[in-house]
Amino acid sequence: MSAKKSLETDLLHTPYAKADAYNALSMPVYHSAAYEFDTAEQMELAFTGKAADHTYSRITNPTVQYFEDRVRTITGAFNVTALNSGMAAITNAILTVAKAGSNIVTSRHLFGNTYSFFASTLADFGVETRFCDLTNLNAVAESTDEKTCAVFLEIITNPQMEVADLKGLSAICKTKNVPLIADTTIVPFCAFQAKNFGVDIEIVSSTKYISGGATSLGGLILDYATFDWSKSDNKLSGLAKSFGNAAFTVKLRKEIHRNMGAYMTPHAAYMQTLGLETLELRYLKASQTCKELAQRVASLPGVEATNYTGLTGNEYAALSKSQFGEYPGAMFTFNLASREAAFSFLNKLKLVKRATNLFDNKTLAIHPASTIFGTFAPEDRVRMNVSDKTIRISVGLENADDLFQDFTQALSAQQ
Repeated sequence: MSAKKSLETDLLHTPYAKADAYNALSMPVYHSAAYEFDTAEQMELAFTGKAADHTYSRITNPTVQYFEDRVRTITGAFNVTALNSGMAAITNAILTVAKAGSNIVTSRHLFGNTYSFFASTLADFGVETRFCDLTNLNAVAESTDEKTCAVFLEIITNPQMEVADLKGLSAICKTKNVPLIADTTIVPFCAFQAKNFGVDIEIVSSTKYISGGATSLGGLILDYATFDWSKSDNKLSGLAKSFGNAAFTVKLRKEIHRNMGAYMTPHAAYMQTLGLETLELRYLKASQTCKELAQRVASLPGVEATNYTGLTGNEYAALSKSQFGEYPGAMFTFNLASREAAFSFLNKLKLVKRATNLFDNKTLAIHPASTIFGTFAPEDRVRMNVSDKTIRISVGLENADDLFQDFTQALSAQQ
C-alpha cells in the first residue's frame, strides 16, 4: 500500500479524467462549445446523465472539470461547482435551496452586492431575509423557524471584520434542521477547513487568492454532503428521498446552474488551476505581511483604530485564532479622522494601488463607504457598520517595509 500523500502533493498530481493525447503536464484549455459523439445512443446517455461525457460547455467542460477536481482533492468536498464569479456562486447556491415563502437568516455585515442580493433581489421573488447579529447565538436561534432554508454568513465580514462562532452556529443549524452556508473567501482552503467547523455548503470567490493574482474571475460552490435534506421543509426534501445528502448537488448540477448559465469559462479555469499550485505560498507571505502591517500601522499618527482579527486585543482574537490560525487573512482596515482624511491618504499613496478587489499580488487600498457601499443610503451604511472613516487594505506580496513606508508618507503628508 502506498504512503498517504500530503494535500499539496495530491493537488499537483490530481489525474486527468481522461489521458491527454500529448501527455501535457498542464491541462489543455478546451475552448469548445460542444462535443461530438460516435452514436446517437452515446449522445442520449450523456444528455440524460447516464454517462459522464461532456455535451456542452455551459454545463460541463474538461478544463473546468479538472479545476473542480483539484479543489475537491484538497478540500474533501463531495462536489465542487465552478461559476464565473463569487456572486454567481452565491446566487446559484441560494437559488438551489430557497423558494417563495422561505426565509434566510444572515447578518447586515456583508459585502455590498451580497447584502443587496438578499435584501432586494430575493425579496422580489418572495424570499424573506432575516437580518440578525450572528455573533449572538440566541438571536440566531430565535430567528430561525421551519421556513428557514439557510443560515448564511461571511467567516470574517468585509469590511467590518466581524467573526462568528462557526461551531456554535452549526450546532443551532443542526438542532433546527437548517443548512449552514458560509462565504469563506477571506481565508483560503490551505488555512481553513470549513467542513471541520460544521459548514455544509462553502462559497468562495476564486477571483481572490485562488486566481493567482487577479488573473481571472470565478466562484466556487463546495457541497460537503453533510446536511440531511430530508429533515428540512425545503424544496430539496423530495430529491432527498432518492439522493439523500447529495440532493443539493443534484438540484444544483441538473437544474439551477444549467438554467442560470453562469458556468466558469475554460480559460478562467486554466488560470485558476495554475493559481491553486502556488496558493499556500502566496497566502503565507501575504497574511504574514498583513499582520505585521496591521501592528505597525496602529502606531502611526492619525490612525484612530486598526482592525485585524489576528491582533492581540482585537475583540475576536481568541475565536479567530481557534478557527483561522495565527494569520486570519490578508485584509485589514483602519480608521482615520474623517472621510476627508481617508480620501487625502488614498490620494497620497505612491506604491499601493487605489483599486477594488482582494488578494491581488499587489497591495490595494479602497474607501468602502464611497465605493462598494457608495449607492447605499447613509442610514443603511450605519446599520451595516460601514464608516466614512474606514480604509480597507488588501495586502499583496510586496516587501512589508516598502508598504509601511508608503503608508507613513501618505499619512505624514496630511499632518
